Amino acid sequence: MTETKAKPETREFQAEVAKLLDLVVHSLYSNREIFLRELISNASDACDKLRYAALTDSKLLEEGGSDFAIHLTIDNDAKTLSISDNGIGMNHDELIANLGTIAKSGTAEFLKSVSDAKKDVNLIGQFGVGFYSAFMVADKVDVVSRKAGDKQGWIWSSTGQGAFTVGEQDSVARGAKITLHLKEDAAEFLDQHRLRQIVKTYSDHIALPVILDPVKDKEGKESEAETLNSASALWMRAKSDVTAEQYKEFYHHVGHAFDDPWLTVHFRAEGAIEYTALLFIPTQKPFDLFHPERKGHVKLYVNRVFISDQLEGLMPRYLRFVLGVVDSSDLPLNVSREILQSNPTLRKIQSGIVKRLLKDLKDRAEKPEDYKVFWDAFGAVIKEGLYEDFERRDDLLEIARFTSTTSDALISLKDYVARMKEGQEAIYYITGENAAALKASPQLEGFIAKGIEVLLLTDTIDEFWVPMVGTFDKKMFKSVAEAGNDLSKVKSADGTDEGKEEAPADEIKSLIEKLKATLGDSVADVRVSHRLTGSPVVLVADAGGMSLHLARMLKQHGEGADQATRKVLEINPKHVLIKRLEKLDGDALNDAANLLLDQARIVEGETVPDRAAFARRLSAMMERGLT
Repeated sequence: MTETKAKPETREFQAEVAKLLDLVVHSLYSNREIFLRELISNASDACDKLRYAALTDSKLLEEGGSDFAIHLTIDNDAKTLSISDNGIGMNHDELIANLGTIAKSGTAEFLKSVSDAKKDVNLIGQFGVGFYSAFMVADKVDVVSRKAGDKQGWIWSSTGQGAFTVGEQDSVARGAKITLHLKEDAAEFLDQHRLRQIVKTYSDHIALPVILDPVKDKEGKESEAETLNSASALWMRAKSDVTAEQYKEFYHHVGHAFDDPWLTVHFRAEGAIEYTALLFIPTQKPFDLFHPERKGHVKLYVNRVFISDQLEGLMPRYLRFVLGVVDSSDLPLNVSREILQSNPTLRKIQSGIVKRLLKDLKDRAEKPEDYKVFWDAFGAVIKEGLYEDFERRDDLLEIARFTSTTSDALISLKDYVARMKEGQEAIYYITGENAAALKASPQLEGFIAKGIEVLLLTDTIDEFWVPMVGTFDKKMFKSVAEAGNDLSKVKSADGTDEGKEEAPADEIKSLIEKLKATLGDSVADVRVSHRLTGSPVVLVADAGGMSLHLARMLKQHGEGADQATRKVLEINPKHVLIKRLEKLDGDALNDAANLLLDQARIVEGETVPDRAAFARRLSAMMERGLT
């Protein structure tokens, strides 16, 4: 290296990077050799990016050529290992942005959630740390880089202790060279045999040659340069020629992931349109799964030339958790990504890929315990497709799974319909934050008494896809809040509510009038309930209105939905409290009516609007009852 032109500038790491480095160095990996996989993977990506950029600007290849390769260089005297590539390279600002801050969506959120590094190490598989893994084995890292098309090179240097320096560097080749000053306990990574074994294990699938440069032994003799990997695109090989371990390591490469793939799909489509796809579904959900941008993670290649990993139209957004590669010879190379996104061939490729994925998911769903792993991680995202993808809605409904009031295991809609009671005409559901709270809702009492199964929908998207879909197998989806009168059509399963006498009709009518007058605008209406068996009251949305759960969600986001939702108080005419309520008047009636309303609010997960008044009324009622 030559002297830098000016004194390097010193910068502090972003706070999240400092925390990430501490996590990486002290508790992240039990297997430190992973660092080499990460750095080789990044080098491969850099070459892919330059290959694509050169399609529209061939001058970028004039200096440095188009024969892309990754080189490993051992210096036993300096105790350094270097990983270099002749890819796109980085300029001053990119070195700071890429190596000094966290740009990967979701990683910062992960770090905020880490309270105990050792306890939370199993979560690491949900994001990749890439370059920073170098500090597991090095007490200092130098990055010398020159961006393709630029004249000036730069050197980035850090010990990983909270700061880094960036300065100008002369005589820098295109691309990047990462030099690791190895720790004393990392001398094994200067051994040729060890590097050969690591590359063969983790990076054999890399489509570029990974070359071990000549190394001098103690006698001064120099070995020959050696290519350590197969250097062929893994996805282009026959399935019979690829081992499960090679698939797993390729998954780690394309996803920068640390878990194992839950599903691997490798196929070649032939006919009018030809393409090869190697796709993976993760076991763990990534932290950016619900990022507002909903970006995909499948890389598109054309004749093994990398095009993009952010291409709209290659995968629908509800399959954004899918990782992998699609390679086609039927797409044009020399067009912009924007034009490519509207290419009809790309739409046909997407259709074929999605069809294959949904077929494999349907087959895998035949193993309920195995499928539960997938559905728990990605079911909420698949449901987005029920809302967005009319063309494939029937296929998505087939692979959808739900919890219900009668089954601890996940069930399909087909299972539900097969178990419907005589006289039952609809698929009943209830929405809320969690299944345990929903099971305790008074709204379900009548359904449970008659043995009617109810789906427990706890994902935010459930409020939107259900009304959009409308029916399954000619059976309408119906909220339990709107289905109280339906219960009369179904015979009771055990006669639980039979034999209980109701208050006389004229007394109930009189009570309803008094409750309406007492509660005023606090409710939209008061009416007799057909769904309650054990509770005195329940709060439901008015017919045609949004559910109370949706209203709460919108209110939390400042949408003011609370005022738009008309709440109805339903009373149980068979309950002893309701029978006695008709005999009250004055303050006693006012206190009792408002306490019952607040009780209904609390059960539905709402807050009591006036806590002081609630406490006062409760004390007054207790005084009356204890005297």
